[in-house]
Amino acid sequence: MKWILSLLIIAFMCSCSSVKNNGRDKAAEAAAEKITLDFTAGPTTYVYKTTKDFSNHVPVMLTDDKTDIASYPHPTDVYYQGKLAKPYTLENDYLLDNRGIGANVAFLKLTYEEYAELEEVPSKAELMEMVIDKDPLLELYHCGNRHHFKDEKSDLNTLIKAKMLLKKCKQIK
Repeated sequence: MKWILSLLIIAFMCSCSSVKNNGRDKAAEAAAEKITLDFTAGPTTYVYKTTKDFSNHVPVMLTDDKTDIASYPHPTDVYYQGKLAKPYTLENDYLLDNRGIGANVAFLKLTYEEYAELEEVPSKAELMEMVIDKDPLLELYHCGNRHHFKDEKSDLNTLIKAKMLLKKCKQIK
């Protein structure tokens, strides 16, 4: 008799609705549905994950075949809004780019602090020798015009929590 009662209690608990259902957070999904992204011209919002923590390393862009440097910052260009342009940390190990990365990003062994102290830009050959990972991205999403967000970090975290980056943003990698 006790086992029947136990089964009934378990069945009742499983049938009750809750905010979380099948691993999905209904409140987060509802909040994420209200977020609209704007893909008009303007600064791009890139959200990404990397194979390791490169958040303090300066990104450069490689050519499509990843054999040469396509673009790189000047030491005075590694700032965003007056601070070093390190990416913002978001939920679930995602990062919000502040420097201008893309699908062909690579990271240098130099930190933002070290790079900012350089008096001149290293040659492309020297930069290529400083690359520590030519394929560091696990995921990369284009989430629209950065100026469109009311609170970019909060909005992006809401999308991440609701597992809606893929639905709302354009997946690049």
